[in-house]
Amino acid sequence: MSWLNASFTLFGEHVLWTDLLGNALSLAVVYLAMRKTLWTWPVQLTGALLLLAASLHAHAPGNALKQVLFCGLAVFGFWSWRQGRQTGGSLLVRRATARERLVLGAVLLGGTAVVAQLFIHLTWLQVAWSPWANAYIFVGSAVATFAQSRALVDFWIVWILVDLVGVPLALKSGLYVSAAVYGIFFFMVMAGFRDWLRESRRPVESARMRDAVAA
Repeated sequence: MSWLNASFTLFGEHVLWTDLLGNALSLAVVYLAMRKTLWTWPVQLTGALLLLAASLHAHAPGNALKQVLFCGLAVFGFWSWRQGRQTGGSLLVRRATARERLVLGAVLLGGTAVVAQLFIHLTWLQVAWSPWANAYIFVGSAVATFAQSRALVDFWIVWILVDLVGVPLALKSGLYVSAAVYGIFFFMVMAGFRDWLRESRRPVESARMRDAVAA
């Protein structure tokens, strides 16, 4: 399994192939999610496994645990999107309700507080830099991916918030490719949010047109 630790030097920096390939697939996931294809989830699962190997090598347990969680969420997301397509042929995206946003926000804040305490007190995790940042990324990534599995437009917003912390954390952990990818993520996520938000408005606009005709 030595290939898991294979690396090369780029501009004087040590880069793992697992980190590079895993992040390349992560970028592909964003593009596939924008297109609402079921391939989003198998690609995300593969990327998560590669990034898990890179995180273990870099001694970044918070990120490693996040990738383990991603594997489970990728399976759930595939099942959820597949069910959605079976009933309507095309995945219907929508904005979260006020209650759903409240729940997502509460899980993000409360989960971050709980996981941060685990990172602080469970010494075997060896979170040397900012347990709170690691916890925030761990919980935020889970919340975003779950919201994505439910086809909620709001998942793009959560990813933006995660990116703002992910860049400095990746740099501190020595995952330079991950840091660069987080930066690219920001612009792709903004484009995805724009597209999904526009699509989520179409059913509302169609309903208004039908009401106007009926009147």
